[in-house]
Amino acid sequence: MKEIKKKDYKAALEPMQVELVAMARWARETHRRIVVLFEGRDTAGKGGAIDAIREHMNPRQCRVVALGKPSEAEQGAWYFQRYVPHLPSAGEIILFDRSWYNRAGVERVMGFAKPAQVNAFLEQAPAFEKLLVDDGILLFKYWLSCDQARQEERFTERAADPLKRWKLSPIDLEARTRYDQYTKAREDMLRATHTKHAPWTLVDFNDQRLGRLTLIRDLLDRLPDTKLPEPALNMEALATKPKKERYTVVAPIKSLDV
Repeated sequence: MKEIKKKDYKAALEPMQVELVAMARWARETHRRIVVLFEGRDTAGKGGAIDAIREHMNPRQCRVVALGKPSEAEQGAWYFQRYVPHLPSAGEIILFDRSWYNRAGVERVMGFAKPAQVNAFLEQAPAFEKLLVDDGILLFKYWLSCDQARQEERFTERAADPLKRWKLSPIDLEARTRYDQYTKAREDMLRATHTKHAPWTLVDFNDQRLGRLTLIRDLLDRLPDTKLPEPALNMEALATKPKKERYTVVAPIKSLDV
């Protein structure tokens, strides 16, 4: 498959990012709450999609939630409990880099959850999400897909790149041999949790740049009308000539010689 060129990607992404900034201002001024879940294959490109969305947003308003392994206390609590504190307040946008659907995916495939726990999750998740939606949260669920050959290319790239090797964990390496099991888990998950109030949207991420553009366009198109008048900015000229930095206590370190 011929991938989209970087310059074409940038040209298409920039106006969408302008819309995303406008959407964030709309959410803040109207006190709307937005939750976007990013699930999918390992190496599909969840992190890159999230970065493209939040790149120009205020990080205090648009937050990324990527929870690690649950603590012993969290393992003994209601499964959804550890996610509830991360839900948005008025005007906030929360991007979940993997979410409560860990139970239906990696926990199921890797044997971290018992079949009864997985079945209970698949039954409870639609009800949990119905509570969120009924309370006014705008909930979007995305699954990022890629073929195994493409996944192998990306695993190999990560293994060879010292800047990306941290992304490889023993679980990731084990997942390489369980592609079909993840497919089965995904299909069961979709069958149980693809609901009218919280539907899933699947996006092809074999070409990650094209996948990001497709996902962002879909997200923007499914939001209500977010157009608001641009706030007026009155940038008056400085009353004096611009001043240079002055230091009386501590001076900057010497600049790097490059």
